[in-house]
Amino acid sequence: MTMGLLHIYCGDGKGKTTACIGLSVRAAGRGFKVLFVQFLKNRLTGELQSFELFNNIEVMRGKETRKFTFQMTEDEKQKVLAEHKELFEQVITKISNEKIDLLILDEVIGACNTGVFPYSSLVDFLQNKPPELEVVLSGRNPPPELIALADYVSEVKMIKHPLKRGIPARDGIER
Repeated sequence: MTMGLLHIYCGDGKGKTTACIGLSVRAAGRGFKVLFVQFLKNRLTGELQSFELFNNIEVMRGKETRKFTFQMTEDEKQKVLAEHKELFEQVITKISNEKIDLLILDEVIGACNTGVFPYSSLVDFLQNKPPELEVVLSGRNPPPELIALADYVSEVKMIKHPLKRGIPARDGIER
């Protein structure tokens, strides 16, 4: 690719991460090097196990937390913020030192919205990224500034979800 574009997968429905995974697999199948970075997620999932089958998809994630951000104290949020900043610095270093074709920043919008990653760092990166790097962001409620920067914006809307009936996440389907 000579021109890397910016994608956003957003909305309140199930499928944002799944869309990121699908694009990762498509790109890897064409021989592209994919860097899949997850914010706010750190439990083992089926897709991560599937990625092990590819030698051109690398995964980077934050440290494990047992709480959602709305359950965290301010001190806990500050710790996660520092960890996400460190993770992002590693991403920038990797992009500077290696040929990465597709960068997925899964749930980075949620990390920004909850104060555990700064929007300013994300926007600065997007405005100064290597021109051939394709970038995908996911998460709910992207601000207008991110939407304006994006080339693709796809919304996943929840109409109905089994969680509303008390059915928890299931291996192979939601995790």
